[in-house]
Amino acid sequence: MTQVPARAPRFVQAHLATPADLAEDRTALQAGLLRTPASVSPKYFYDRLGSRLFEAITELPEYYPTRTEAAIFAAHGAAMAQCAGSGATLVDLGAGNCAKAASLFPLLEPSRYVAVDISVDFMRDALRDVQREYPQIAMTGVGMDFTRSIELPAGLIDKRPLFFYPGSSIGNFTPADALAFLRRVRAQAGGGGLLIGVDLVKSRVLLERAYDDELGVTAAFNLNLLRHVNAQIGSDFHPADWRHVALFDEAASRIEMHLEARRDLTVRWPNGQRGFRAGERMHTENSYKYTPAGFAALLAEAGFAPGERWVDPNGWFAVFWAPAR
Repeated sequence: MTQVPARAPRFVQAHLATPADLAEDRTALQAGLLRTPASVSPKYFYDRLGSRLFEAITELPEYYPTRTEAAIFAAHGAAMAQCAGSGATLVDLGAGNCAKAASLFPLLEPSRYVAVDISVDFMRDALRDVQREYPQIAMTGVGMDFTRSIELPAGLIDKRPLFFYPGSSIGNFTPADALAFLRRVRAQAGGGGLLIGVDLVKSRVLLERAYDDELGVTAAFNLNLLRHVNAQIGSDFHPADWRHVALFDEAASRIEMHLEARRDLTVRWPNGQRGFRAGERMHTENSYKYTPAGFAALLAEAGFAPGERWVDPNGWFAVFWAPAR
């Protein structure tokens, strides 16, 4: 048996936040707090603790997306591989621990794996573990905010690109922003395509339970955002003053997450403050839900060719293959 030589993944931090970037983020964060209603970007969920809490959420019985998507990959992975073809450069957007993409390596047989996440340090250990398991695949970890730009460093895509965006994260974009994002992917995916997970419209009860679990893990995830905001702008939010709220807006086809003030209070930060009345809400996240036909139309509007889709037996979740020919 021929032994494949050991190799190590390459790591590239494509964009490091400059002082100007950080100042711009702080200004935007403060402006959101002063809006009516107040709002905070969901990117502030993901400090070190927030990332661990989200991993815990994916294990909850109420949170169906992770296990349902995994079941679709298990049942239809061979068909997906037949559509996408082997030997592509697999570009994993929001790679995290790289586990979802790695589970498909035996079927997709990529020639190169490019794991993209906002911080290259966050995925460093995970990518090294995956590289040891699949030494025949060239691997690169890229630190970049792909929601702003998908222009990868030169030379990373040496063959047909296969973009991979699982987990229904596309739902965190407004439909207009989702269209703009998909158009950016399409511009980079010529000759290849996109494999993407999408959460589907379903009953209000199922949706609201998925975002407001019995153990309160999602509530802790939402409340932890306040600690992260304090660290960013020096504010004095107290999580005990707030309660987690998750609701489904049928007209907008989206789950909304909010934090609701338990009492009248004032939040202060250097050179600013904001009063909240008891019951007043601060918006922290949207998660849009699509019909299969609606998301297929969005892909077509973004410039993708007609492809395939696979849906679980309950009709809760879909994985789409969108060719970029």
